[in-house]
Amino acid sequence: MTDTPYTTRTPCVGLCSTVYGDLVCRGCKRFSHEIIDWNRYPHSQKVAVWSRLEQLLSQIVMARVEVVSALQLRQAMAARQLPYIEDQPLAFQIWRLLSRADAPAFEDCGMRARPEYAQRTVKQLREEIDRDYFSLSEAYYQRHQRQTGS
Repeated sequence: MTDTPYTTRTPCVGLCSTVYGDLVCRGCKRFSHEIIDWNRYPHSQKVAVWSRLEQLLSQIVMARVEVVSALQLRQAMAARQLPYIEDQPLAFQIWRLLSRADAPAFEDCGMRARPEYAQRTVKQLREEIDRDYFSLSEAYYQRHQRQTGS
């Protein structure tokens, strides 16, 4: 991952579950200690967290969805007043659009589900991606905890 301006922002999506005791946030998928310490992290540590989030989300989203028209994707985002963040990975752009309650049908936003996911609705796919993103984040957390002992 390159060092980009968006990595200085918090990954928070305003749905924090760590206040209820989750060790991994169900909203942004960061670890509870990363949320607590975010403002004290040096830029390099923020970039490392973003990098992990990007890798996990990209693995899940890009396995399920392909973009057939970047222009249509941008137009669909603009129609929903979602800025297209140039330096943010494509998987995050797709995820931000799919996460909207009014997410359009795939064909209306320049995307299509890969064949093995074609029978799912946008809502079903969104829920599956979120569930798998959370599961991967939890698994990463468990591995990290065992390795560092913290």
